[in-house]
Amino acid sequence: MKLCFATRNTNKIKEVKAKLGATFEVISLDDIQCNDELPETTGTIEGNSAQKAQYVWDHFQVNCFADDTGLEVEALEGAPGVDSAMYAGKHGDSKANITLLLKNLQGNAHRKAQFKTVITLVVNGIQHQFEGIAAGTILPDTRGSEGFGYDPIFLPEGHTQTFAEMSLEQKNDISHRSKAFVKLVDFLQNKI
Repeated sequence: MKLCFATRNTNKIKEVKAKLGATFEVISLDDIQCNDELPETTGTIEGNSAQKAQYVWDHFQVNCFADDTGLEVEALEGAPGVDSAMYAGKHGDSKANITLLLKNLQGNAHRKAQFKTVITLVVNGIQHQFEGIAAGTILPDTRGSEGFGYDPIFLPEGHTQTFAEMSLEQKNDISHRSKAFVKLVDFLQNKI
């Protein structure tokens, strides 16, 4: 079965190909000549994931899946959440996003947070969703240089290293994205 992963991130595609094996042929947006900017306008992680996957199905009639991820901080009522990548205004400015998040948490002892990834799979027009959660705490200062985004201030529950202090393999063993992908792979291998 051919499946389009609605992303241009080659590292994500390699990771999924390795997990799915030869039973599924994973292709990218470039492979289906999709040069469109996929919509992300629903205001929720679940909604944006579904919106992107549905867009690919509606416009290209290709079975596909899309993911969306956000950091949800309890003391900030779930913020930055769906706006995690542009929390400080500019998309993907991790340093500014971290600075703003730490400023907004200044003096607050309650620092529980979670990363959440939602993957939406659309097969023959029917949607299925898979969620992965990594619970943890927001540290007051950055630690580590690996990873990306909020990794230097996120300490996963039960661990002594931030995501940014872990190797990619260590992070992938416990990450929100990995947990959601495991559910997707299990569904694809056992239900499709």
